[in-house]
Order: sequence, then C-alpha cells, then structure tokens
Amino acid sequence: MTTAYEDARRGAPVLDGLSDEPWRDVPAEEARWMRPHLPALLGPMVRGVLRHVPEYDRPGDAAYARAAEAAVAHAMEHFVRMIADPDTSWKEVYQVFFDVGYGEAVEGRSLEHLQNAMRIGSRLAWRHLAVEAERLGRPRALISLLAEANFAYLDALASAAAHGYARAREKAAGEREQRRGRLLSLLLSDPPAPPEVLGEQSARAGWPLPRRLAVIVLRPRPGSGGEGPAGLPPSLLSGLDHGRPCLVVPDPDGPGRVEELTATLAGWTGAIGPSVPVDQAGTSLLWARRALDLAPDAPPRGRGGGRAGSRTGGRGGRGARRGGHLVRAEEHLPGLLLREGGTLAALVAARRLAPLDAAGPRQGLRLAVTLLECMKHGFNATGAAEVLCVHPQTVRYRLAQLHEMFDFDIEDPEIRLEMMLLLHTWIQRRGAAAS
Repeated sequence: MTTAYEDARRGAPVLDGLSDEPWRDVPAEEARWMRPHLPALLGPMVRGVLRHVPEYDRPGDAAYARAAEAAVAHAMEHFVRMIADPDTSWKEVYQVFFDVGYGEAVEGRSLEHLQNAMRIGSRLAWRHLAVEAERLGRPRALISLLAEANFAYLDALASAAAHGYARAREKAAGEREQRRGRLLSLLLSDPPAPPEVLGEQSARAGWPLPRRLAVIVLRPRPGSGGEGPAGLPPSLLSGLDHGRPCLVVPDPDGPGRVEELTATLAGWTGAIGPSVPVDQAGTSLLWARRALDLAPDAPPRGRGGGRAGSRTGGRGGRGARRGGHLVRAEEHLPGLLLREGGTLAALVAARRLAPLDAAGPRQGLRLAVTLLECMKHGFNATGAAEVLCVHPQTVRYRLAQLHEMFDFDIEDPEIRLEMMLLLHTWIQRRGAAAS
C-alpha cells in the first residue's frame, strides 16, 4: 500500500482526506530516532503543564506529581509504539486516560482544564520532536505526517478522558438520585424515620431539610411508563407512591409557591397535601392521595384548573391554561372529611334533611343549594344571591320556605357546621342522581 509519505516524495499531491489513523502513514523506522528522546521530554512536558495550567500545580502532593508523570510517559511510549507497529493495542493507554478523566470528575474539576493540559503537553512534545526531525534532515512531508499523527493521537486520548469524565458524572448523578430517593422514602415512611437518620441521609443527598414541606401526588399519564414530569427543579424530591409520581416540596408556604409549582407541572393533574413539619410528611402524603381522588381529569373550562391554577403566572389565566391542575387538599376540607365518613354522613343527611326530599327532586335540590350558600355567607342574602346568580329577594323567599320546612332553627350557629357537611353530602348524592 502506497503511503502519503511516499506520494509526497514522488511529488504527488498529499491526500485530500484526513486519515483516522495517520500514524499508519509514517514509516515504522521513524520510531527508532524518536524513542531515545522520550526520557528527556518527560520533565519539560510535566513542568510546562504545571506552569500553564495552575489547577494542576500541587507542590506538596508528590503522589499526584508521580501519577501525572506516569500518564505522560505512558502516552509518549505508546505513541512511538504505534508508529513502530500501528496494530499495537490501545487497551492499556485508553484505560489510563479514561481513569484520568474519571478522576477529574470525582475531584470536581472542569474537563476543560484537563483538555488544556493535554494540548500543552502535546505542543511541547511536538516542538522538541519537530526540531529533532529537522536536525536529522527529515523531509517536510514526513514532518507534516508526524504532526498530523500527533494531533490525531491527542484527539484519541482526549476522547478516552472525556468518556471517563462522563462515566464519573453519570455515576455521581445516579448515586445522588439514589440518595434522594432513599431520603424521600424515609421522609414518607410510617412511622417517620428518626431525626438523626433523616439528617444524615439529607446530607448525603445534598437536599437540606426544610422547616416545613408538602407532598404532591400526580395522576399517572397514559404512555408515560410511570415516569413523572421532566425538567423539575432540583429543590423538589421526586419518586413514586404506589405507582404514581410523587414530589416533596420544601417550604411550600412562600408567596406564589403553589402557583409556581402549578406552572412547572404543565399538563399534569395532581394534588398537594397540607404544609407540615418534616416529621409529619406522611400526613401530607395521606391527604394528597385523598385529594387526588377529587381532582377532575382536566381543568374546568375557563377556570384555569381550579383556585390554585387560576392564579398561575399572574397573567389573567393565560399561564394557568399552560400549567397543570393542582388540587389543594386544604381547599377541599368538607369533601375530604365526608369521604372519610361518607356512609354515616349519608344516613344522617337522609334523616335530618328529609324535608328536602319531600319537596321533590328539582325544588329540594334548589333549596338545598340555597341553604348551603346562605350558611357560607352568614345568611347574608345579597352575598348568597351573587353566587347563585339570582335576586336577593329570591334568596329571602327560599329561606322563608326553609324555615317553615324544618322543625329546628336552621340559623342556629351550634348546628351550622354539621348542617353544611350534611348539605354537601345530600347535594352530591341528589345532584348525581338528577344528572
């Protein structure tokens, strides 16, 4: 096979393309004059790197200096062997520079520093070898081939170091996620994990324990494979709760915090439990689970996904439509309490609110809704009328009917809370039956 060097000697143009392995084009006998110069090159290369890349200058670390010298010596020796025998194995030198890149990531340095050091070392080596090649009278075509081989060899070593660096970063990220997942499990465990255990795992995970937190449970999305939202801020712990994406939110009581979360969870439906101290995270999870059952599959049209969603972004609802639908457990207290004792509430409602049944399906439902709104508004007919979209006089007329129907004072403050809960249950059941 004719080499580019031989073509150049005969006056033929140098090959237009770049070879992946240009050392194969260098005559093997060139390795003979190069090898004796390697020991003299080692010191200047290492000193040059330390001088031009201050991040690697560690005067008191002899072990580090020896490791740097060994890596440089290994690379130079292997380069010369590649010229002597292009089929020489890369396995050992690849592992050396893979480990160098891995170590850079572990020590928290930028890959840029390593790449800069390798370029400087390569330039210093090439400067010495080029001078020697000219002294020996080697033709310029050969010197050009040696330069190309040097650059390509540097690229190969840099690639090995980059792979090691990436592998270390991947491993660190995986370990960090495992620690964060372990912390989430400890936070949500029942009974709660001891404070000292939480503190230790928190430090390992790099997630400082907040004073208060809240738990979000999301409804799984078809085709998501059980995965939760992507691109979440690192302040949120994420995991799974019985196959559903689950998030732990630190310091959820800050201004605009829930609205910010709703925007972050674009396209997702979920529920957020109450804000609690760290040792009560399981309680927030419990109520988030139950509140999720109250969340519709999609935000109500024109409401931007409920109270929390309607304020998302503070832009008149436009941000809410782009955001998620996040139900707040604290805003659905009657419904959640009634779900806990739904059977008992239904039995009591059927007895206490029997006069509404006697009024007929449509009239009874209309009166029940009116009574509930009046109780919410302290029996202010004007406030209830605004919600019901009727005239205040209509509300007063219905209230008069209700007073006549019941054999107890419906405005008695002592029974108002009980009546509101019972009306809520009665309306839900009668409304469902009517529809």
